[in-house]
Amino acid sequence: MTLSMIIGLGDEHDSKKLVELIRGLCEKPRQLYADSTYDIEFIGGLESMSVEPNIPMNPRNGRRQRPYNIELYKKIMSAVERFSGWIKNFRRIILRYEKLASTYKALATIASIIIHLRYRI
Repeated sequence: MTLSMIIGLGDEHDSKKLVELIRGLCEKPRQLYADSTYDIEFIGGLESMSVEPNIPMNPRNGRRQRPYNIELYKKIMSAVERFSGWIKNFRRIILRYEKLASTYKALATIASIIIHLRYRI
């Protein structure tokens, strides 16, 4: 599993940076695990980049569910949620005191390394 991050605007939805994030990776992923927020706009784009989407459909969109690996999806999303909870222990990152995006990204990277070493994820 690889952790990569892009810093965006505070009021911008995460899904707006997804394609940029994937294109910036050294090695393209074979699969992408994401929540149902990403089901509409990106499934076609992911398939054109040869990335298999493992994304559940949002039931409010009224479309039929695509097949996806539910067990593996739950395992990956559990790791993401735990990471999100652990990074909230780093107050400076949550409150975003840094004015420069490069400084913020460096601190977030250091926090990610600490979490990786401490919790082995």
